[in-house]
Amino acid sequence: MAAMVRACMPLRTPPAAASSTATAPAAPSKPRSNARVLVLGGTGRVGGSTATALSKLRPDLNILIGGRNREKGESLASELGEQSEFVKIDTGNAAMLEKALEDVDLVVHTAGPFQREAECAVLRAAISTKTAYIDVCDDMDYSWRAKAFHEEAKAQGVPAITTAGIYPGVSNVMAAELVSAARSEDGEPERLRFFYYTAGSGGAGPTILATSFLLLGEDVIAYNKGEEIKLKPYSGVLNIDFGKGVRKRDVYLLNLPEVKSAHKFLGVPTVSARFGTAPFFWNWGMEAFAKFLPVELLRDKDKVGKLVKEIDPLVRAIDGIVGERVSMRVDLECSNGRNTIGLFSHRKLSVSVGHSTAAFVQAVLEGSTQPGVWFPEER
Repeated sequence: MAAMVRACMPLRTPPAAASSTATAPAAPSKPRSNARVLVLGGTGRVGGSTATALSKLRPDLNILIGGRNREKGESLASELGEQSEFVKIDTGNAAMLEKALEDVDLVVHTAGPFQREAECAVLRAAISTKTAYIDVCDDMDYSWRAKAFHEEAKAQGVPAITTAGIYPGVSNVMAAELVSAARSEDGEPERLRFFYYTAGSGGAGPTILATSFLLLGEDVIAYNKGEEIKLKPYSGVLNIDFGKGVRKRDVYLLNLPEVKSAHKFLGVPTVSARFGTAPFFWNWGMEAFAKFLPVELLRDKDKVGKLVKEIDPLVRAIDGIVGERVSMRVDLECSNGRNTIGLFSHRKLSVSVGHSTAAFVQAVLEGSTQPGVWFPEER
């Protein structure tokens, strides 16, 4: 027996926030009303979309657009209104970063790609300045490196959420809701599968493209009956029905952080994640890159950046044809034979990722998240 939960619009209210049964330190003393929110990477498509969504969701916020491109930053700040401004920031400059964070209530880190980043510099600065923190990390290693700061953030009274975008992020919350509902009906979750589809690059810019290539250089971590297994990237193709507007699409294994966090915090023994794009030949290209390009190239951030720069004009041209529709499907199979499906679809990834991230920001500003570093599905 299967049941489906469908969502076709971006989040308008905060997702269920993380919590802890343990007594936590008091939250930071910085004010939450008329708060100052710094969006790092705000001149990029993901950061710009987040800033735009925030300005509509919370007109009372002072939104700072953090980045290195003054022209783009000041243009966006002007569009958002008098309560927004551009702040020139290089995340590689620790002193500059800490100084910027001393004057804000919450920082949203969208300056990816997060793959191959050795340090959680922004999170470190946030804890040091007792600034609430959110990132849209989509890398397994980085997210668990961030999680290692949990006790330090808790001791400093700093609430922090890692992987809080759309996928992962909203998809983690979808999984948590399905698992919670299953257990309330005496069903023990046995298998959880994440399926993602985005047309083209999703209109999200070179960062998303670089992320995709960098992921091709990583073994895929999945779980089978409680055992961690490693699989080849962009293998294991399945044809999945994403419903109206998307229909059936091929999706391939990728190494995504929600697999490990869902296994650990939701207690599901078998977990995997797959992704597919359009047009179909992009999938063939990704599969070929994973098979034939040297792993050393795919793990080199600078070389991947140069590759992305060369093919970006072609990607943009094709994006104009295929659009940026996005869909997420989360399947849960239980021991009692009850299977449930969560489905989210939207015409524009760049819009929905902004609303999704803004919902997490709203939850933190409302004090719904206790101090510490949390994944979205933690309860």
